[in-house]
Amino acid sequence: PIRPERLGISLSLLRPPGRGKLARCSLAGNGYDGLLVAINPQVPEDQKLLANIKEMITEASFYLFNATQRRVYFQNIKILIPATWKANSYEKPKHESYEKAEVIVAAPYWKHGDEPYTLQYGECGNMGKYIHFTPNFLVNDYLIDVYGSRGRVFVHEWAHLRWGVFDEYNNEKPFYITGQNQVKVTRCTSDLTGIYVCEKKSCTEGNCVINQLTGLFKEGCAFIPERTQTAKSSIMYMQSLSSVSIITEK
Repeated sequence: PIRPERLGISLSLLRPPGRGKLARCSLAGNGYDGLLVAINPQVPEDQKLLANIKEMITEASFYLFNATQRRVYFQNIKILIPATWKANSYEKPKHESYEKAEVIVAAPYWKHGDEPYTLQYGECGNMGKYIHFTPNFLVNDYLIDVYGSRGRVFVHEWAHLRWGVFDEYNNEKPFYITGQNQVKVTRCTSDLTGIYVCEKKSCTEGNCVINQLTGLFKEGCAFIPERTQTAKSSIMYMQSLSSVSIITEK
């Protein structure tokens, strides 16, 4: 069995130039080996950014280990530093490059802002292209209140990237009707508790109301989970909840 104290991460800091093709990180035993995080050349030098990346993946390693019933963890990572940063005790890369990184740190993409995301082209089960974090997400702690701890967010995005799974919520169709004609929120698990809140002016007196044509809540109604939960839930639903601690098996 793997002991938790063995989950410490080996970190290498690399400074360009680097050439050649890079094989994606592989699973060596129970540890992911050679995960590459690349910082965009336009990102200003920030030692706090480096420290928080390591802290994020260290936390993610323990969380992933527990969420997969002690099966896998992150063994070592490499961070590719922009050539514009001042020379330090950085190693020279062998084949690593920004274009081949599994994780990139770059300015926000207009569609997502500071929200972390994974670029996925394929169907369920197909690996994604990369995970994108913004510098702001990694250095400003106020975003933790919005998305949850960085380590949990990393594992959520890693599941997108590595295993090709998708979110277990539906922003386009947040509600559904059961066989008993009850309106329920799309979530995993159905035991999660919360309240229905109207976020737009379409609701009368601030309450969620039923659309008589669809049988569902009118637009603007949202389900707000309670912060404290007892029901176990999948990390692909909402990683910020304290009870989210499992990865749903395929």
